[in-house]
Amino acid sequence: MFAIFLSKSMDPFYQNISSFPTAVFTLILIVCLLYWLVAILGFVDIDFLDMDIGAHDHTDIDMQHDLTSVDVLAGLLLRFGLYGIPITIIISFIALFGWFFCYYIVHYLFGFIPDGLLHFLAGFPVLFIAFYIAILITAQLIKPLRPLFKKAEQETLKKILGQTVIVRTSRVDKEFGEAIFEDGGAGLVLKVRSSGDETFKKGDVIVLLEYIEENNTYRVISEQDFTGT
Repeated sequence: MFAIFLSKSMDPFYQNISSFPTAVFTLILIVCLLYWLVAILGFVDIDFLDMDIGAHDHTDIDMQHDLTSVDVLAGLLLRFGLYGIPITIIISFIALFGWFFCYYIVHYLFGFIPDGLLHFLAGFPVLFIAFYIAILITAQLIKPLRPLFKKAEQETLKKILGQTVIVRTSRVDKEFGEAIFEDGGAGLVLKVRSSGDETFKKGDVIVLLEYIEENNTYRVISEQDFTGT
């Protein structure tokens, strides 16, 4: 079954995905896949790149005179409608759609362009157009998803404070960590932070004590401290 990936018939495919401009999106896709693998294993937060961006933030960003690079990035994401769901999902969608566009343009049209400098230069407009189209498609795709994420977040906040969760990452401290809340289904993955210098390890049972809206995390303490035993 896997022999087909090593056959010579796959050579044009490998050449396309490893040549400019498709290679740019291929690299981003590989990074995204590695990230999701590491996130599933619990070594990083699933939404560790997230910024709090919402439609109501537009005025605040525009009125700032001393913008940081994060502010500029937040403004660009907001302008294109890329907000309301984890940014890691947004990046993954953009990489995927951009990859498809670049691949098929290179596959069907670049054969008419002579190899060399002209072939390389032709890749730049294709790269930027693919990136722009991928952003537009992603922005439309996530529109119906935003209310789902918002509703799930609000409902979760109401019912899980004071509930026990299980640490899923290698550690939970005041700067890093995730835990799973068993909801009877697949479970909810939550960003959690310890109080003070206390550290928890994978598999520890902890209690959700407080929700910190600014960074979408939950303050947690040990089950023993919560029950006073």
